[in-house]
Amino acid sequence: MSINKIHYPSFGGSPRTAHDHFEPGAYHLTVADRLGIERLLDNKATRHAPNPSILDGLLRHKLRSARGAPEPAPAGLVVAGSIVTYMISGEGARSGELSMQAMPLPGRILVASLLGATLIGMRVLQKTPLLRDDGEIDTVVVLDVTPPQGDDAA
Repeated sequence: MSINKIHYPSFGGSPRTAHDHFEPGAYHLTVADRLGIERLLDNKATRHAPNPSILDGLLRHKLRSARGAPEPAPAGLVVAGSIVTYMISGEGARSGELSMQAMPLPGRILVASLLGATLIGMRVLQKTPLLRDDGEIDTVVVLDVTPPQGDDAA
């Protein structure tokens, strides 16, 4: 009688692939993204947002409910530093770099914003409700993700 040892990947405890591990509708955060969100909350980087208490609640909810993402982050997962192409209902496609920085710069989507807090942890073709600064609720869908380049993960 021989005993075969089965290797289970660290990201899920089963022999499935990383892509199979993602549950529809679920968010997945890397360790770096979790730490970045916690740092934003600790430093009160959301205080200049139009609705800081709502944004804080959204970020805390994402920390509580998101599943862990495998390291390195799989292709198609929105992480800090990635270039995200997305579409909000009734609008055209847009792109920007998702950033953990508190300072807004052209071409950046701050995680310390309702849009950025919604996008982080999503995957290509995933759609979810988006609370707008004016209180309206739209839908956002991720169309494409370009992974961060080296140390540029902001």
